Amino acid sequence: MTVLIPFASLSPVPWKNGGGSTTEIAIGPPESGFEDFEWRVSLATIEKDGAFSLFPGVDRTLALVEGHGMTLDIDGDPILITDGDPVVAFDGSSNVTAKLSRGGSTDFNVMTRSDICYHTFGRRRLSGDSTFVARADVTVLFLAEGDTLELSNEKERIGLVRFDAVVLEAGSRWKLEAGQGMIYIVDVWYHEEEDEESYE
Repeated sequence: MTVLIPFASLSPVPWKNGGGSTTEIAIGPPESGFEDFEWRVSLATIEKDGAFSLFPGVDRTLALVEGHGMTLDIDGDPILITDGDPVVAFDGSSNVTAKLSRGGSTDFNVMTRSDICYHTFGRRRLSGDSTFVARADVTVLFLAEGDTLELSNEKERIGLVRFDAVVLEAGSRWKLEAGQGMIYIVDVWYHEEEDEESYE
């Protein structure tokens, strides 16, 4: 089932340390929380330097959306996040501290619980019409740049404005219509359960 998630319908939650806020975009299973989610996509606003929360057993990807970026110290290894190099992946159990570059930063975040599923992250620059096929178990498209994006196929037509997201049905094929813009693509893949074999 296709699910449109208008950003205007979401509410940010302030961090306990006062360093920013997080707006949850989508989570699986629905209604799950930090302790039992399988995958989670969110948008965070970082307003001051500080440490990230620990998420043992979770793989994370962070991508810059707005601002001048930051330096992430990941277990003692500094990594610069900028417009030119805006994406970093790291283990949720790592000790991560953010130092902002010239002001606040808005970042797109993906988390998957590694013993259940894994994710891939991509960016696609939009200009005019193109096609898109949702190949993963769960696919989330997020309009990171651009005013509008129209998705359509024989069954549905969906309109997005900036920061809206849509969860696409596995295997569905779409026509994308946009001016200049960029989408972030999150593909979540569940690990296949191995068949148990018994031996005499």
